[in-house]
Amino acid sequence: MALFLKALLGSAAVLLIAVLSKSKHYFIAGLVPLFPTFALIAHYLVGSERSVAELKTTIVFGMWSLIPYFVYLAAVYLLADRLRLGWALFVAALCWAVAAWGLVLAWGRWHG
Repeated sequence: MALFLKALLGSAAVLLIAVLSKSKHYFIAGLVPLFPTFALIAHYLVGSERSVAELKTTIVFGMWSLIPYFVYLAAVYLLADRLRLGWALFVAALCWAVAAWGLVLAWGRWHG
């Protein structure tokens, strides 16, 4: 049942993005994926199974995880008028992966 509810939430988010992308407020479609659906799940699970200190560590790492997302957005912005959309998104996703990998490595050195 929990898996069904998660799938339902994901579907609702996709539908909301699709509707908003066709409206005069199309730019709001970029805000919907940032609703902390998965963060809520992660924080609940970590907070209910680990210590408050470990929950806070998870939260701080989540704050730092905005850096790879920013790298992704910057790459899409810079590549959108230079490459076909599919390629721009693919390269931006690779940029996100590299930034995320770097973040995980750096985090491991700082907190390992």
